[in-house]
Amino acid sequence: MARSIVILHPGGLGDLLLAVPAIRGLRKAFPGRQVLLCGQADAAEFLSDCGLVDRWLSVQTTACTALFAGAASDDPWLGDWLRRCDVAVAWTRDDAGTVAAALRASGAVAAIAQSPFDSTLERAHQSDCFVEIVGGQDGQVSVATLSTSEAFRAEAEVCLAAYGLPRERSLAMIHPGSGSPHKCVKPEIIASVIEGLQAHGLEPLLLEGPADYGMVERLLVQLPRRPILLRALPLRVLAGMLSKVELFVGHDSGVTHLSALVGTPTVAMFGPTDPARWAPRGSAVTVLQGKPCECASWDAVKTCGEKPCLDLSPAVIIDACLRTRAVALNPRIC
Repeated sequence: MARSIVILHPGGLGDLLLAVPAIRGLRKAFPGRQVLLCGQADAAEFLSDCGLVDRWLSVQTTACTALFAGAASDDPWLGDWLRRCDVAVAWTRDDAGTVAAALRASGAVAAIAQSPFDSTLERAHQSDCFVEIVGGQDGQVSVATLSTSEAFRAEAEVCLAAYGLPRERSLAMIHPGSGSPHKCVKPEIIASVIEGLQAHGLEPLLLEGPADYGMVERLLVQLPRRPILLRALPLRVLAGMLSKVELFVGHDSGVTHLSALVGTPTVAMFGPTDPARWAPRGSAVTVLQGKPCECASWDAVKTCGEKPCLDLSPAVIIDACLRTRAVALNPRIC
């Protein structure tokens, strides 16, 4: 059996996508190894479907939670991967070294366990922190990409056809929510942006994620013409859909990182979170932010009524959308 790399990543979609450059770096540093990713089920399965990793396992299984608790794995399937493992990486806090010790006790030749939030890390961007933990060099695969397979695109075509959209229609996907409503511009601003994009010939597709119902409902009442609403899309279908739209507009969220990774022209609106650390990277990404956030804590963000960091006018957002799309369609513009 081939030697392996085992990766444990307990974070959500956005956090996992930020680790893509580090995963690519590990594959480059250890060629020929099979890679097992233990992560949140939907996101880990998606990266397996993309071919970035070879197999995946839900990080919530007892086999994985035992390792996080510092116990050697007694699961036969995971144990086989660890006994063939040249390096195991756990992107989690491990001050006492118990997680790394459990990985070595399970058979890994070498084990690295460290949180990307560790204050001793020198890099500024979260993606670079993942790279730093595994020993990557400055600038190593700093901008990653994910290729959407023909299967992804075919599933997206079926989804679009179900809405009666002709293939030649210019599409823009708008994601009005994020993991927290405190990271989102006001629905009335997004409504004006949607109307502006419609005026420029773009058909809006409104994306609703699991935590976005309230935001979407407040947005819909602002719109004289209801756009197509996409709900509960599997990640592979969403990735295929993103490869077919000419523009994506979103906030600091996992979907925005996904859009940038698949190469979609992306406008990312930031507020209380720091773009220097969290912004998606890519040649077709524009990051917008109001005034720098002055809140001292997330509790302060929650109680901040004015949120000047999210003070973005529809005109500014629409202009960024049109410029980002134009540059992507004709790179010589820049």
